[in-house]
Amino acid sequence: MMFRSPALARAVVMAAMMLLGPTVAEVSHAQAAASNYNLPDFTDLVEKASPAVVNIRTTELVRQRGGVPGGDDEMAEFFRRFFGVPMPGAPAPGTPPRRGQPPQQEEQSRGVGSGFIISQDGYVMTNAHVVADAETIYVTLPDKREFKAKLIGSDKRTDVALLKVEASGLPRLPLGDSNKVRAGEWVLAIGSPFGLDNSVTAGIVSAKGRDTGDYLPFIQTDVAVNPGNSGGPLINLRGEVIGINSQIYSRSGGYMGISFAIPIDEAMRVSEQLKSSGRVTRGRIAVAIGDVTKEVADSLGLGRARGALVGSVEPGGPAEKAGIEAGDIILKFNGRDIERASDLPRMVGETKPGTRVPLQLWRKGATREVSITVTELEPDGKARARSGATPKDDSAPQAGKPNALGLVVSDLPEARLKELKLKSGVEVDVADGPALRAGIRPGDIILRLGDTDVTNARQFNELVRGLDKSRIAAVFVRRGDATQVLTLRPGAASVR
Repeated sequence: MMFRSPALARAVVMAAMMLLGPTVAEVSHAQAAASNYNLPDFTDLVEKASPAVVNIRTTELVRQRGGVPGGDDEMAEFFRRFFGVPMPGAPAPGTPPRRGQPPQQEEQSRGVGSGFIISQDGYVMTNAHVVADAETIYVTLPDKREFKAKLIGSDKRTDVALLKVEASGLPRLPLGDSNKVRAGEWVLAIGSPFGLDNSVTAGIVSAKGRDTGDYLPFIQTDVAVNPGNSGGPLINLRGEVIGINSQIYSRSGGYMGISFAIPIDEAMRVSEQLKSSGRVTRGRIAVAIGDVTKEVADSLGLGRARGALVGSVEPGGPAEKAGIEAGDIILKFNGRDIERASDLPRMVGETKPGTRVPLQLWRKGATREVSITVTELEPDGKARARSGATPKDDSAPQAGKPNALGLVVSDLPEARLKELKLKSGVEVDVADGPALRAGIRPGDIILRLGDTDVTNARQFNELVRGLDKSRIAAVFVRRGDATQVLTLRPGAASVR
């Protein structure tokens, strides 16, 4: 386009620049904003860490059915029934295998996962579920070298496994301190999702100490983790491993925005035991525990919800020998505060069996100090079978009206107390109103009301009559071998 007037040409150019001006300004502003946010560049980190992240492939030996390569038992039966002859290619019945001929088996793939090298002499860490029941384990490095790995040991409770390959001078990943992990910091995962080796995903730490198991305070992230990522490292911006990618929250089987990693400190404690003995030894004190709710804490004068509520004590176990009773709240173990019930199994589990440690309890409005000797947790982790109390037949008419808690109770004969190994208590005949809403049912045993032991039905009803209707009452209820603390607000009094 030609302009005869230079002035007209300049005007057109200026107008165009004015129209384009805001777009240029916006681009500059966006670049400045990106620079201010200091978004991380993972390229150097990935290049340095990737050589130590491995693919783990597991196989199993499968016998070929029917004794025929590629054969099938159902097809062989079809030929036998309808044609009266063996399936083509199958040996005649009773024919012994040829001398030197091995049983017909083939190696089939079981699964694919990830792992990472933690020492130059070939120790590899991964998840226990990645290598569970594997006949053979193959470890493949990013440079395509493949090794047959030896399983040093695995621990199902923490989902940690330690492997060893015969090699030296291998690249390895440095280990970080998972206790210093902070919510909001950048992390990345490297692994083999769906068998796609050395795939990298990035995100942030969403939360710490997420409880999804008795012995693991997981690191929660929003890093994309999918099947095949299991066992791979979770790495911080310093290139250190802070966790092992282990689980995802999913309703579809795939990643839905939440993933969990085993803290590397916990994993290393396990791996050191696996390396030295091939198994993990844990302590136990033989109690069943539950969380302390705010209502329970308030009703027992604890001040705030903390500690682990003892639901049952195993007969003859360390806790019973130490004098711990159902209904106690364990506040400290070996000098360490217990904020949540899930803290206690971890503390006990990492204590060497045979160690005697101090323990602080809350019982009847006051703290008590006891000592307990930790014993070894059974390797199989099987809980002792427990038999529940036989429910009473509540179809028979019961005398009296429910009290202000909605309960009609009766005395327990001495023989029944001895059978239940109780010093005192009353049995629930009828549960109505507040008691019914709280989950109490006929056949339950009432052991305590607040800080007072229940000795008989008359005393219990007198205690209920004296309750403040504006305050919540704590009722210690025994069902089977377990004791729980239920909170009830008294209703209209109707004491027999």
